[in-house]
Amino acid sequence: MAEEGNDRHRGSLPMNKVSDEEIMLQVRNGAGEMLGVLFDRYQTPLFNFYARLTANRAVSEDLVQEVFLRILKYRHTYTPGNSFRTWLYQIARNARADHLRTHRPQTPLTQDLGGSFTPRDAAVEQQESQLLGRALMQLREDQREILVLSRLQELKHEEIAQLLGCEVGAVKVRVHRALKELKETFHLLQSRGSAETAGGGAGRPPQRGAGV
Repeated sequence: MAEEGNDRHRGSLPMNKVSDEEIMLQVRNGAGEMLGVLFDRYQTPLFNFYARLTANRAVSEDLVQEVFLRILKYRHTYTPGNSFRTWLYQIARNARADHLRTHRPQTPLTQDLGGSFTPRDAAVEQQESQLLGRALMQLREDQREILVLSRLQELKHEEIAQLLGCEVGAVKVRVHRALKELKETFHLLQSRGSAETAGGGAGRPPQRGAGV
């Protein structure tokens, strides 16, 4: 009777006060309609996760749908008491790995990652965001993923360690190295762009005008 009373109490709470884990337990126990609540909470974060890794909107949207289909299909594998978000991103990583095994990677598009550098004006902001996106896509797969998880998805180091099956200290080292590589690649691209702009008129023959 006490447990039944607790269930009624949880059910009376506003939905935004109910934890992901409690909602997932309801899905696990057969309340499939509650999956919509988790979809509303994680549709955008998951899309951003995929978009920053694939730079492909259509693929990202398809993978988000695939994740929630897998949540419903494998709901009984969720262990009560464990972090739902960690379990969700493990499914997300597996879904993308399966996609990569059967599809050739698309040519990456420019990413707008924003917030990592302080812009001087709107034009500089746009240029730096584009360069940062290009730099991110030039990193190794594992470096790009750990930066997206830690800096853009804001997963805790403990969550990432659980996802990757390593120690928290190793995650911190990998994030630091990946961030250093990202900054170096960004500045290299920035230098190349400046050099191309500066030398844009060199080596071209003079144009003949009507009065020459």
